[in-house]
Amino acid sequence: MGDVNNNCNTETWFYSDIVKDHFFNPRNILKEENPPADFNAYGVYGSPACGDEMKVWLKIDPATKKIVDYLWKTFGCASAIAAASICSVMCLENGGLTIDEAIKITPQMIVERLGGLPPRKIHCSVLCDKALRKAIENFVTNNE
Repeated sequence: MGDVNNNCNTETWFYSDIVKDHFFNPRNILKEENPPADFNAYGVYGSPACGDEMKVWLKIDPATKKIVDYLWKTFGCASAIAAASICSVMCLENGGLTIDEAIKITPQMIVERLGGLPPRKIHCSVLCDKALRKAIENFVTNNE
């Protein structure tokens, strides 16, 4: 066989160091099959049949409405993993955001915290934003 050219330059990384860190060392990822029983909100967005799916579990203090724990799982690429990881960090910073604060997180805010994403990967920030919103809606619906 002749030389194989796979057009893959292993020295080129199209992502920021922040994306790389969160991809290789994801924070708050659900490693077990199921979240702990005391998590009281769940949201899912996307579909593995279409490519990406994001699942988010939240533990929200009913009295303060603060997110005190956040777990996630995704069927997705490096950008989806990094976006989910950084979004979980954002929600848990400084003792946790209230659900009113967390609902204000936008895909653009996630991209900015990651130090940017390639244009064709911006949808990954939308994926975790939508799953987070669904989890918050789930909590609100079940605690009205």
